[in-house]
Amino acid sequence: MVLYGYDASVFNAVQGSDNWKNYWGNPNSNLLGTINTAYTCGGIAAGWFFSAPISDRFGRRMSITIGCILVIASTFIQAFAPEGHGVGGFLAGRTIIGFGQGIALPAGPVYIGELAPADIRGKIMSFWQMFYSVGSFLAFWINYACTKNKEKLSHDWDWRMVVIFQVMVPIIIISLIWFCPETPRWFIQKGRIEEAKAALRRVRDTEEEIEEEVAQVQQALQFERETLDGSYLPLWKDKSLRKRLLLAFVINFGQQVTGQGSLNSYSTLIYKKVFKSNSTIQLINALNGTFGILFTLTATFTVDSWGRRMVLFIGAIGMALCMVISASVYVATPTYAEDSKSTEVGAGIVVMMFMFAFFYKPSWGAVVWIWTGEVFSMNVRAQAVGMSSQMQNVGNLIVNQIFPLILEKIGFKAMYMFAGINVVLAAFTWFFLPETKNIRLEEMDALFGGVNHIEKGATLVEGHSAHITDEKGQDLTIEEVNRKV
Repeated sequence: MVLYGYDASVFNAVQGSDNWKNYWGNPNSNLLGTINTAYTCGGIAAGWFFSAPISDRFGRRMSITIGCILVIASTFIQAFAPEGHGVGGFLAGRTIIGFGQGIALPAGPVYIGELAPADIRGKIMSFWQMFYSVGSFLAFWINYACTKNKEKLSHDWDWRMVVIFQVMVPIIIISLIWFCPETPRWFIQKGRIEEAKAALRRVRDTEEEIEEEVAQVQQALQFERETLDGSYLPLWKDKSLRKRLLLAFVINFGQQVTGQGSLNSYSTLIYKKVFKSNSTIQLINALNGTFGILFTLTATFTVDSWGRRMVLFIGAIGMALCMVISASVYVATPTYAEDSKSTEVGAGIVVMMFMFAFFYKPSWGAVVWIWTGEVFSMNVRAQAVGMSSQMQNVGNLIVNQIFPLILEKIGFKAMYMFAGINVVLAAFTWFFLPETKNIRLEEMDALFGGVNHIEKGATLVEGHSAHITDEKGQDLTIEEVNRKV
């Protein structure tokens, strides 16, 4: 997620560089929207059609690794595309980096969800969003350092340095991921039981826990093999899965239309409506990235105690209030030379934007990933998470294509639009989203009107093993069958 946070923040960061704008021919608002949505188009294509097959066939770690390799390659395309050919080179690099993210990103919450115990799964998953903030933190502070030292950097290197640093995170991930265990559920799905137990020994306390978890996953998988074919079709044919998929679509789409997607991509342009100093704007972005880490940490205390639903509801209401207040302050105060505001008004608006992040980071930032990663059956989990997470990119694509134009036309009044969207999301959460805290992954189906896969799987295994005998001709119990398997 550090990778995603850095990549998603780079474009916002470089927009403040005059050298970047001159190098690419001073792109207008339409072209800025196109560059930003190129990233999301690549992510949508990869997330819908490539991430799940790679993750299911080769493992969650391999999916992450392939995505990181593509990010490294695309970084150099963005940084060293030749001048004088329009913005096509940078556009191509953004598309490829989005494609790499679309392969790697859905595997992350699946990996965490399949390794973490149910009682602390939400707390661990909240760190997933926190590391997005770490990525933004790195991007904005590196950009601030380059902005402050622009004169010391030779031609165009104030923005090239920010782009090139994108390779740092994927190199670290590739170097470390293969020292981490593959998920035991993936091993069991492939029939590699001993490797699954070895993986669990690294993250569980006792052999009893390991044996029980392996047996439960086997039973759930047995039922899923009998009823689901592991393709995309069950997601639409099965009523329980379809309900989960549509709910996941809405909250993932909603995550990006809260206003966060536009703030993350265009805060430089937004703050130019208030401040004239590019250095001041980049410092505000960097501080926002810093506080984002602290804000996300609150999810570790709330998501497993308050529950996913309540955290999302409070977050949406809080974001709506912040948007209303910031827009009202902007509209009600005088505008001075060069379309700027007084220092006091500017400070007040910045505080509201920081408060927006305070409500967003631990709620719609963290909990959407947690909820999406935990509600689907294992046979379709990679497919469902891949499709659902790309609804974030769909939301991003729509909002970020039109937001620069809206900002140009009506300025800060655009924040009223986001306030209304957040009120709708709060109502949706309250009336339609089930609570999922402390529920085992294999028992999640019963919550959505399906059946308990552990119980049904155990029944199937019992039926299949009713006449299984040992070498002495004695019938074997379900526990003995599981041990022999």
